[in-house]
Amino acid sequence: MNWGKVLIGGVAAGIAMTIADFVLHGMIMSKTYMGLPEVFTQEQANPLYFVLIAVCLSLGAAMLFAKTRQSWAGGVAGGATFGAFLGVFAFFPSFYDPLVIDGFPYFLAWCHGGIAFIGTVVAGAVLGLIIKRS
Repeated sequence: MNWGKVLIGGVAAGIAMTIADFVLHGMIMSKTYMGLPEVFTQEQANPLYFVLIAVCLSLGAAMLFAKTRQSWAGGVAGGATFGAFLGVFAFFPSFYDPLVIDGFPYFLAWCHGGIAFIGTVVAGAVLGLIIKRS
C-alpha cells in the first residue's frame, strides 16, 4: 500500500466530499432549510470543522480502498463503485438520526441520506483517480 497516495487521496476525497455537501446542502437545499425553522435551531459551527471531519472520514475510506484496490475496477468507475457501497453504510445514520432523534420531516431525512450517499460516491471517484490498481 502506497501511504503517500492514501494520504493524498484521503485529503482530496475529503475536500471533494465537502464541496459536494456544500453544493447540495448550502445551495440546493438552502430554501428548504430556511422554510423549517422549527427543525434548524442550532448555532452555526465553524465550517473548518466540517472539512476536518470529512478529511478524517475520507482518510479511513482511503485506507480501506487502498487495501481492497484490486477488488474494484480501474479508474473513476471502480472508485465510484466503492463509494456507492460505502454510501449504503453512510445512508442509514444520515437518514435515521435526523428522522428519529432530530425530528426532521420524512422527506428531509431521505434528502440527508441521499446527500450522504452522493458524497461517498464523489469521494470514491476521487480515490479511484488517485489510488491506481497495481
